[in-house]
Amino acid sequence: MVRENDVATFRRQGWLLLDDVLGISNEQLRGAVDDIASWPDGGGEWMHHYERTDAGPQLARSENFVPFQPLLGPLLREGVVREIAGELFGEPAVLYKEKVNYKLAGGAGFRPHQDLPAYPFTPRVISVMIAVDDATVANGCLEVVDGWRDKVLPQDERGCITADVVSSLSWHHVPLRTGSVLFFDGLLPHRSSGNTTDHSRRALYPTYNPLSVGDVRDEYYAAKLAAFSSPEPDDRVRLSLIGDFEGRPV
Repeated sequence: MVRENDVATFRRQGWLLLDDVLGISNEQLRGAVDDIASWPDGGGEWMHHYERTDAGPQLARSENFVPFQPLLGPLLREGVVREIAGELFGEPAVLYKEKVNYKLAGGAGFRPHQDLPAYPFTPRVISVMIAVDDATVANGCLEVVDGWRDKVLPQDERGCITADVVSSLSWHHVPLRTGSVLFFDGLLPHRSSGNTTDHSRRALYPTYNPLSVGDVRDEYYAAKLAAFSSPEPDDRVRLSLIGDFEGRPV
């Protein structure tokens, strides 16, 4: 599914951007995400998370929707995205978790972090960003640090990269157009700013672990539900097992 030099690029810089690999139209992709956003709170095992913006409360994230969404379930569990993740691992991949980050107009960004500290039960992950809307500098596309794939960097009390390390790294933006797919290593430092435009910057994020680790998706969601059973902090919205999201609580 990928060329030899694509695998080499991923291993060298820690990320790989591919176009025209999904096999579905942009309209189908947007329709599936619109479907998820329309689901009620408490109507199933899926999870919705909200943030407060100047325009009022709005969706920040949905997750655990693969068992219930007829297009995205097969696409993420069995389709080309999983196959490419496997080629980048060097062994077959298994879906670890999935989410939609909406980053609607006025939505908040994410502090500099690495994904792996938020993902127990596996020593390695590949995260994938599928652009549902164009991701630009103005609406908060990802910023990354090329080449860092060696270890977990020093973390602050929220599980994010410490400020002194952040300032020592070289960051650059990675804009995406709708339908583009960005694969990145779980140790790749990344961050994103808030959406300062009037348009959404929705993105679908499946995450994969190597098959040799096993299928640990149910264990992850059980651990997350247990962690989220305690009261939410007063100063932030809790989206993850680390405190990378900068959104205001509703």
